Amino acid sequence: MASFTGEFECKLDAKGRLVLPSKMKALIPESLGQEMMLRKGLEPCLELIPMVEVKKDHNKLASLDDTDDDVRFFKRSFFRRESTVDLDATGRFVISKTMLRHAELEREAIVIGIGTKIEIWNPECYEAFMCKEEKRFSDLNKKFLGKSA
Repeated sequence: MASFTGEFECKLDAKGRLVLPSKMKALIPESLGQEMMLRKGLEPCLELIPMVEVKKDHNKLASLDDTDDDVRFFKRSFFRRESTVDLDATGRFVISKTMLRHAELEREAIVIGIGTKIEIWNPECYEAFMCKEEKRFSDLNKKFLGKSA
């Protein structure tokens, strides 16, 4: 499976469409098709996820007991946060108004590869978030990789 990496500055057009950077688009195997999942992130960003990864989450959720109130609440909350998008030949896709509002996206975006998925951020929100979290990254780098950043 693709391992998305890097940080790219992108523009949205007047219709809320974004073109994936060519380096990221090239990592999506044609055999997987052009359908991906766009999901509201836990931070104020969006996640663009290949369907092969989405199916893993959906399979886990399908195995849960729907008679459990917490399961139904979680599924309702989880599935309402995502919608499928189709990439055209250039890697362009439409971001719905609901998704645009969640990530506070207008004309510019920062697109970041984070392994199995891609995050899409408002540049100002991303900068503020990363400045606040720089020390945390350094600490976690040491914890997870055993070395200072």
